[in-house]
Formats: sequence, C-alpha cells, structure tokens
Amino acid sequence: MLPKIEKILYATGLGPAAPYVFRYALSLARRYDAEIVAVHGMEPLSTFGQSLVELHVSHQQSEEMHRQDRETVRENLRERIRQLCEQENGGERCPVSEIRVLEGQPNQVVLTAAAETGADLIVMGSHRHTSLGEALLGTTTHKVLHTSTLPVLVVRIPEGY
Repeated sequence: MLPKIEKILYATGLGPAAPYVFRYALSLARRYDAEIVAVHGMEPLSTFGQSLVELHVSHQQSEEMHRQDRETVRENLRERIRQLCEQENGGERCPVSEIRVLEGQPNQVVLTAAAETGADLIVMGSHRHTSLGEALLGTTTHKVLHTSTLPVLVVRIPEGY
C-alpha cells in the first residue's frame, strides 16, 4: 500500500532561501492534494541573555516583547506565504492551513509540531557546507533528519541563497 501524504510540515528558518524550499512543499501539496502547516522555531534567550534584558526592563515587559516578536514573525511569515502562493499557485487555493511560530530549539519545535499536527512528511532546506559532521546538513536539519520518525525531504539550497 502506498503511503498517504495528506499533511506536509514545512519547516522554515525564514532565510532568503525560504521561497525555494516552500516551492517543494507546494509542489507536493498540489500533487497529493495535501495541506501544508508552516512552522518556524524561535530560539529562546539564554538565561544569561534574559538576565541582561531584565537589567533594563521588567520580566513582564520582557515577556510582552517576546510575545510581540512572535506575532511579528508570524505576520511576516503569513505575508510571505500569501505572496508565494499568489506567485506560484496560479490563482488556485493556497494549501497552507496553519502557521505556527513557536519558541524553543528549532529542531524540537519541528518535531513537536509534526507530532501535534499529524504530519505525514516534513519538508526543510539545507545549505551545503564544507566542514564535516552536523555542518554537512546544518544543525537543525541534521537533528530533525536523524530524530524524526517521519519521512523528511531535505531540499538542497543552491549556492547564492
């Protein structure tokens, strides 16, 4: 029996190559009549970094700033996806059903979102690196690829992005 691909988790770091990787998720969504859930993980400040911030603003103000930052990133991601769907989807319905911007280690955010949404496939990008080890794929991609119980499509980002 062939696997069903009904929900694709598109993981993005919001870099300049995000549209390139998104096109793969969009192509697969079209082919399989699947929906896309976009996810972005924002690394939290370290304890030391949080302490430095709270030297200048209260903990409550700091939390509010983080909330506003997450909302700004979510709106930016929503707008970028809307524009990409408009450009690439030829007027068809955009298959993105949900956009998640979560605080946490990006690899954990991707794995958690995949489990919570019932994703069938994870699509994410990777730059080519010249050093060995995790840098071959990038830390987040490497960790997701080797930890996920789901299939992961790693889109090689071309030079120049």
